[in-house]
Amino acid sequence: MIEKMADKCRDLLYMTPAIHVQGNKEIYIENCKRIEEYNEVLIRLRSPGLCIQIWGSSLRAFDFKTNGLIIKGKIERIEFTESR
Repeated sequence: MIEKMADKCRDLLYMTPAIHVQGNKEIYIENCKRIEEYNEVLIRLRSPGLCIQIWGSSLRAFDFKTNGLIIKGKIERIEFTESR
C-alpha cells in the first residue's frame, strides 16, 4: 500500500526518469540522481527506482546539472534494472 502511494507521488512530482534518444549517438536523461560508474564503454546511472546502464563505445557525459545528463558516443545498448 505504501509502495503504491510512493509510486504515485513520484509520478505526480515527475521524479521518474525521462529518456530522450536521438539515433544511436545521443541520449538525454532527466531526473538522474547520480553517476555510479563512468568509462568509455559503460555509464551506470541511479535515478529514483531505476538503475540505468548505457553500453557503447567512446561514451562521454555532458551537462550534469539540474538532475539531467547528456550522453554522447556510439550507443549500443540501454539496460534498466528496478531498485528500491
